[in-house]
Amino acid sequence: MDAPTDHLSTVRHVILVLSGKGGVGKSTVASQLALGLKHAGKKVGLLDVDLCGPSVPKMFGLEGHDVHQCPEGWLPVYVDKEQQLGVMSIGFLIENRDDAVVWRGPKKNAMIKQFLSDVVWRDIDYLVIDTPPGTSDEHIAVIEGLKAYNPDGALLVTTPQGVAIGDVRRELTFCRKTGVPILGCIPLDPNLAASLEEGKDFLQHYKASPTFCALDTVIKKLIQVDRDF
Repeated sequence: MDAPTDHLSTVRHVILVLSGKGGVGKSTVASQLALGLKHAGKKVGLLDVDLCGPSVPKMFGLEGHDVHQCPEGWLPVYVDKEQQLGVMSIGFLIENRDDAVVWRGPKKNAMIKQFLSDVVWRDIDYLVIDTPPGTSDEHIAVIEGLKAYNPDGALLVTTPQGVAIGDVRRELTFCRKTGVPILGCIPLDPNLAASLEEGKDFLQHYKASPTFCALDTVIKKLIQVDRDF
């Protein structure tokens, strides 16, 4: 029997997007980071492992798309004809977008591990991973599944409320304990959510926004590391 293919071994850089709590814009930032890297000419994968709130398919207008399998595993759904940005999400596997994923921890962890191992990314430059909120077992499953691949770092997403800031401090502690470098913290612009609703490319229309500037700084830092690599 042939040994299973290690699909992550062809990924040059892995970036995690984290938040201490849900609803603060983590998936929005993950999608914009992936788009920004694509605009910079990179081949990008976006993996949505937020099993209870998979919003990435909607953000890219990909709801209703089916996930296809090949002999090596699952094929991502591509946003563009050039196949520069591929997306994989639990949202593609749920028949009704209003259905809730009511699973116990072990089943969630098994699905996350399957997502990490079975998606055929095919030589991408960056894999952006939209993680579940908090510091739960699901977080740990993601980190453990990626340890051998030395993630480049994490972006933390928060809002100004005291509760959210307290949660992101716990995320900082989590990252330090698991050895994941922190890349930055992205402020959110209301125009970002509006752009997603209207189908606009925020990064092309709001270059004066602090959110654009923060994302651009992170993307340039990642590309510089890539050049040094």
